[in-house]
Amino acid sequence: MRVFASLDEYSEAKGEHLGYGDWHEITQDEINLFADATGDHQWIHIDLEKAKAGPFGAPVAHGYLTLSLIPLLVKDIYTIEGLKMGVNYGLNKVRFPSPVVVGSRVRAGAEILDVVDFPPGKQAVVKVTVEIDGNPKPGCVAETVVLFVA
Repeated sequence: MRVFASLDEYSEAKGEHLGYGDWHEITQDEINLFADATGDHQWIHIDLEKAKAGPFGAPVAHGYLTLSLIPLLVKDIYTIEGLKMGVNYGLNKVRFPSPVVVGSRVRAGAEILDVVDFPPGKQAVVKVTVEIDGNPKPGCVAETVVLFVA
């Protein structure tokens, strides 16, 4: 865990890769809950038998499930002391290069691409790469935009 003493110290790390978070196993329960929450019940996610015979050989996580796990996957990479809040501001670019098969372990790496003044704080663009254990291609690469207020 990288600890920044202030938002200014974080800003000085622009361009740095901050490391990797802990591994997280993707379960069928997570996939089913996400399907229920979003109404996306496509067979490649929730029909175990059909998915086994499908193109991926098993059920796969929704791309948006993988994307939505970014806060969980990044929380152990870095922290900024003295923040009042950090708010998701948006995404610049998102790609899903490889499917995330149920039972896979994923983790995130984070790189600060940019930090600019943005009242009432600073806006950061952080490239998050969600790696899949044993797969050379990531499950998700996203440029997240975050507003930090100290």
